[in-house]
Amino acid sequence: MRVLTGSCWLFAAGCAQLPNLGIAMEAHAAPSVQIEGARGPHSTHRVAAILAELRGNGDESDVLRQHIAVEQAIVGTPLMGGNDVILLQDGAATYRAMFAAIGTATDHINLESYIIEDDEIGRQLADLLLQKRLQGVTVNLLYDSVGSIGTPQEYFDRLIDGGVQVLEFNPVNPLSVRRKWLVNNRDHRKLVVVDGRTAFVGGINFSRVHSGGSSGARVAAGDAAAHPPWRDTHLQIDGPVVGEFQKLFMQTWEKQHGPPLDGANYFPALAARGSEMVRAIGSTPDDPHSLIYLTLISAISSAQRNVFLTNAYFVPDPQLLDVLTEAAARGVDVALVLPGHSDSGLAFHAGRSYYSVLLRAGVKIYERRDAMLHAKTATIDGVWSCVGSTNLDRRSFLHNDEIDATVLGRAFASQMEAAFAADLAASERMDLRRWKARPVKFRLKEWASRIWEYWL
Repeated sequence: MRVLTGSCWLFAAGCAQLPNLGIAMEAHAAPSVQIEGARGPHSTHRVAAILAELRGNGDESDVLRQHIAVEQAIVGTPLMGGNDVILLQDGAATYRAMFAAIGTATDHINLESYIIEDDEIGRQLADLLLQKRLQGVTVNLLYDSVGSIGTPQEYFDRLIDGGVQVLEFNPVNPLSVRRKWLVNNRDHRKLVVVDGRTAFVGGINFSRVHSGGSSGARVAAGDAAAHPPWRDTHLQIDGPVVGEFQKLFMQTWEKQHGPPLDGANYFPALAARGSEMVRAIGSTPDDPHSLIYLTLISAISSAQRNVFLTNAYFVPDPQLLDVLTEAAARGVDVALVLPGHSDSGLAFHAGRSYYSVLLRAGVKIYERRDAMLHAKTATIDGVWSCVGSTNLDRRSFLHNDEIDATVLGRAFASQMEAAFAADLAASERMDLRRWKARPVKFRLKEWASRIWEYWL
């Protein structure tokens, strides 16, 4: 779901620029690769063994090592081993897992979301949070002022009256601001942390539109037009890296001058729960450069075999366009699953205006037509994967607070590739010859949308 569009905020911020990977790395000397577990950093020998295992049969170890070192230098958060990662597809599975985890909370719940609506999903969430407060569980909720602009204040007042600490991110109302009025900086993150042990991160808000699967099974015949099925992806993570997601929540809470986060054990000792290596990446406009942007650029630049991207809002800048076309030129299988229709016409047509360049370069483009595509995922070379809230546009990279999880591991990447294949099967491949023959009305929409692409 996309709330900010076009020129709404044209005069609200200056035109920040996306960073160049090479220039950024000049300021960040890439150290040796470090991987941490539940008991602290792994030895150099153990790191080498992990990289060799990830590499499998092939000669890509140096390339993988280089990318991990670049990511480490840019992002700063550790790559944590010993995690269990569950891939959750679509809203029904995600809400089921998320509400179950919230229901087991005994100490605290920290929740951050772009959109929380006063509908059946939002009310189910509120009822559950209030129930946990009655049981003595600390509950802290952070929501975005623009994303949740349609949610009545009575919804949040009910939570506050029930003992939930509620914080509005960068209020639209200038009389409510606690620091500078930064209406163009939005909190687009979707994060839930339960007892400091389990984290949920991905693309799913708390809204009825997400509540069913992309098969459309939830949609009654008369309701399909008003509420089309949505395709999205989320993660449930248990293990040492949850502490890093917790830090990101608390940093945002503190920057927004929320009340003290007291009375809970936010950082319990975390044992290994699985075998996946995960890095938590939180990007904000306060950073010198977009952390997830540079991470993604580095990963694509390092790709040797394939780059599979699924994204809801694709409006590439020149550097992203270059790394995609360069990867295809060196023989990498580059495939994109993008929306066949969108809740943002400007973003949809602006993204399509780049199809000719990408198709000529050998990039494969597929459009998902039977569902509203809202996922933001990547999987590269069968070993590096990313799931989060970040769209492939300047708004996400420059103006939003975003949160993503990168996962290193062949088993998880295999699940991601299977999900990507399923999306391909439900999508239409774009053909360059047919694309060049598209109607003039589409060309005009693409041209007009490009004018606003910085602000989408």
